[in-house]
Amino acid sequence: MWQPGFFDLDERFKKLDEKDPLINLNLIVDWENFRATLDKVRKKDRKSNAGRKPFDVVVMFKVLVLQHLYNVSDEQIEYQIRDRYSFCRFLGLTPSDKVPDAKTIWLFREQLVKLNVVKELFYDFDYQLNEQGYAAQKGQIVDASFVDVPKQRNKKNENKQIKDGETPERFSKNPNVGAQKDIDARWTKKNNEVHFGYKDHATIDNAHKLIREYEITSAEVHDSNIFEEILTDNTSKDVWADSAYRSEESELTLDVMGYRSHVNKKGKRNSPLTEQEKKANKRKSKVRARIEHVFGSMTNEQGGLQFRVIGLARNTVKIGMMNIVYNMRRLVSLHRISTSGI
Repeated sequence: MWQPGFFDLDERFKKLDEKDPLINLNLIVDWENFRATLDKVRKKDRKSNAGRKPFDVVVMFKVLVLQHLYNVSDEQIEYQIRDRYSFCRFLGLTPSDKVPDAKTIWLFREQLVKLNVVKELFYDFDYQLNEQGYAAQKGQIVDASFVDVPKQRNKKNENKQIKDGETPERFSKNPNVGAQKDIDARWTKKNNEVHFGYKDHATIDNAHKLIREYEITSAEVHDSNIFEEILTDNTSKDVWADSAYRSEESELTLDVMGYRSHVNKKGKRNSPLTEQEKKANKRKSKVRARIEHVFGSMTNEQGGLQFRVIGLARNTVKIGMMNIVYNMRRLVSLHRISTSGI
């Protein structure tokens, strides 16, 4: 039987290097920068020095990054790490090393939920972006996108109780039923499309199309309710948003805060937009559309804006990780553009 030699394996690895996108991600991202935040998980999780040594928290964080890059479940990511050399190399594991199983991955994510540290991890990476020369520039763009979760089949009176902030008796009396019910998600309708779940309210900078701030709410919260809260530091005071964000109050608030509003105007029943206002909206929309590219990238490259976890806390972690991973992917693209001289 033919046995591959050292140079055969070396040639194989070189070929992998040419096509493996994870290599650049590993080189560009400073993973150790996340350790201070992630160590909170270790302190919370480790109750005794007895037993098997836990997996490194940075390795576990990178496992979640892989999940969101390739849109796979806990069981699938365990299998893929065992099966794919590129995943092992990304995580710094050898074929003889133990691989975190699906239960370990789930427990690690649950610790992130309990400690509510994903926003801190987002800011850790934003610090890296600034350090690498990608500070927020040329103004900011605000928008929101629905994040759908599995639809709930409840009784009419139960839906009313949930909407009123109450927990239906059937859910509390039967823990198995209650564990499968998402009482934080809400129904809403937009442009004849019905959504059930949450919203990812995000701000990107106009120069780099990087997410600079975000907030997670249930789906029925109007975009304009989360506007000024997610505006961030930027070299420019220009702000773009669609007409859903425009009101006399918001325009006054932006002015008081020192921002220059480029929020699209909206017509009223007895006061339609003039041709000049329509042209102005079209100019603004050419810039504002850049944030649509961000949500589109998440949908096309990261598996879509939908999750199967239950509750606001768990979805906050999933959506937060999605935003972090988008920024990582975007950084790799920006780095490639800068080094190629395009």
